[in-house]
Amino acid sequence: MKRSIVSAIMAVLMVFTVGVSAFAGEKIRLAVTDLEGMEELQREFGAFRDELSRQTGYDFEFFPVNNRTAAVEALKSKRVDFVLTGPAEYVIFKKRVKARPVVGFSRPDYFASIIVLSEGGINSVKDLKGSKVAVGDVGSTSKHLAPMQIMQDNGLDPLNDIKTVHVDYKVGWEALKRGDVMALGTTTDKFMKMRSKEKKLSPGAFKVIARGPDLPNDVLLAGPHISEEMIAKVRAVFRDHSKDLIAAMLKGEDNQKYKGMVFLPEVKDSDYNYIRAMYTTIGYPQYSDFVGD
Repeated sequence: MKRSIVSAIMAVLMVFTVGVSAFAGEKIRLAVTDLEGMEELQREFGAFRDELSRQTGYDFEFFPVNNRTAAVEALKSKRVDFVLTGPAEYVIFKKRVKARPVVGFSRPDYFASIIVLSEGGINSVKDLKGSKVAVGDVGSTSKHLAPMQIMQDNGLDPLNDIKTVHVDYKVGWEALKRGDVMALGTTTDKFMKMRSKEKKLSPGAFKVIARGPDLPNDVLLAGPHISEEMIAKVRAVFRDHSKDLIAAMLKGEDNQKYKGMVFLPEVKDSDYNYIRAMYTTIGYPQYSDFVGD
């Protein structure tokens, strides 16, 4: 009896080992949605990819994509296995490909604010009714969707009660100072950056009338063709070797936005429901299209 139990356990372990090791000699393709071209991928994430390959035993290679739609199609056709993307993109991947979240990439102080001039007479979001408000690129999680949701959460209909102007946050900053717009909605770290570099006006010349909650995290997601065993192994590596992986990530210049981050292996789909509310607010409740593409 004991021998048959031991044999059964050994058989299960052999199946698991074969299932995992089957990928050991294969290329596991990784895409990053906000970077174009192999050179940029290598510069920002080359060290991270190498460390991830070393820790998992899988041979990760980059798969460059021109845009978010191309990444979705590549995942759907199994030409890509894992994708690192933002929270606004994740819900589209989930709807169109049934992608699964593997691990969250936290970004400290990742939330949006509505900024106005202190002497402009604007003290609440509702005071902006009928005004022009500058926000970022169409579809940006923190610079477009989040500011729109902040206004919705504070009693203003952003589709009908204001005129939205989509500009780069630096352009929006200058427009706010000139009085061309009454408010700027952007990521709080961008606001702090602009305020610290401001030469004409003192920090007290600006004020935040509303801020949103910390935004859902960037996420590494897996295609539906990836086994649960592989996902579990990758999650375990992020949990057990986070310091090494973070150090490798921070070798990228653009990746300094992740400084102070932690990995979140317990990330789940419901963590992104606030993003779904944002899409509904701007008139895209289907979560099936990338806004702005």
